[in-house]
Amino acid sequence: MNYDLFFTNALSRLKDEQRYRVFADLERLAGRFPHAIWHSPDGRREVVIWCSNDYLGMGQHPKVIGAMSETAERLGAGAGGTRNIAGTNHPLVELEHELGDLHRKQSALVFTSGYVSNQTGIATIARLIPECLILSDELNHNSIIEGVRHSGCEKQVWRHNDVNHLEQMLQRAPQDRSKIIVFETVYSMDGDVAPIGRICDLAEHYGAMTYADEVHAVGMYGARGAGMAERHGVMDRIDVLEGTLAKAFGCIGGYIAGSTALIDAVRSYAPGFIFTTALPPPICAAATAAIRHLKVSNWERERHQERARRVKALLTAAALPVMPSDTHIVPILIGDPERCKAASDMLLAEHGIYIQPINYPTVPRGTERLRITPSPYHNDALVQALAGALVNVWARLDLAPRRRAAAAG
Repeated sequence: MNYDLFFTNALSRLKDEQRYRVFADLERLAGRFPHAIWHSPDGRREVVIWCSNDYLGMGQHPKVIGAMSETAERLGAGAGGTRNIAGTNHPLVELEHELGDLHRKQSALVFTSGYVSNQTGIATIARLIPECLILSDELNHNSIIEGVRHSGCEKQVWRHNDVNHLEQMLQRAPQDRSKIIVFETVYSMDGDVAPIGRICDLAEHYGAMTYADEVHAVGMYGARGAGMAERHGVMDRIDVLEGTLAKAFGCIGGYIAGSTALIDAVRSYAPGFIFTTALPPPICAAATAAIRHLKVSNWERERHQERARRVKALLTAAALPVMPSDTHIVPILIGDPERCKAASDMLLAEHGIYIQPINYPTVPRGTERLRITPSPYHNDALVQALAGALVNVWARLDLAPRRRAAAAG
């Protein structure tokens, strides 16, 4: 039997649906972000990255690189195994203390990625609560969806950011039934923000727990970079705060923060934590350095927001279809997977601008887009070059400008 034929056919289906993903071979240049080297089919070329989730450029910060290098030289590269077998390396203990302090929670637990922290964290928490009902926002990330699925608990999906719909579901549920409301504070594809305070009001009124994914907000919002819950003054009203070390903090890993009992229970029961090798000491030290820096430095956050406003204003003035966004995320609507991929390819090959296309299933069909994420290091010249390149590509692909797109919608 030709087993490879199954895989070849599966890949063909993706290509037919314009969902086959191609990864660019890039070398980020420390000290020169957002510049990078693209290993193109024709050789090495310098490009500018416009879609990195290293939102603040902390992956290249001297304090972060210094902490990683010093710890690697002192403690070595690896963690030695799972925490149960190898023990917990001390930089990881310090990192969890730092995260607990960041979110004003009793404890925190670090996982190998933000995806795993949601997938195994949600599943474990819900399984430990008898007859738990999970109420999940319809635009929650795949990691949340998988966590809910693996929990085996009943779920109900409420319309995106629609607190009236959420309340209707809470009203229908028995008052004495255990409930968890799961949502993101910033939604990464549209850049919109959850009505966090209102969700907390409903949770308290109907006796539900709250689980908030702050992945696209930690480091970038709040007085100390704790996220949207800090910015809105409701951190203490959310039971579990989940975040990542791989975006604004420039490293890798994910975590949850909450009460001592909850965190210890997840530590003791979660397979995705127990049976996985711990983050290495150099990574933990680097992440701790990034968190400590962003707790006291507002320059990165302020400059980041100013750059995002600048990009939105310039692209809107150029009649490009900038989708409404309350945050640092700048989505540009295309609405067709083939032309979305073509626009991305043209920007990279002809203009030296790297923006990955966002197609289904990451976003609904018909809402394919380019997702732009400015950083504090994208200067005015780079912004002007981006606008000019996009206008050129839009014209050549006969894509609808903002006014025509709005009229058609």
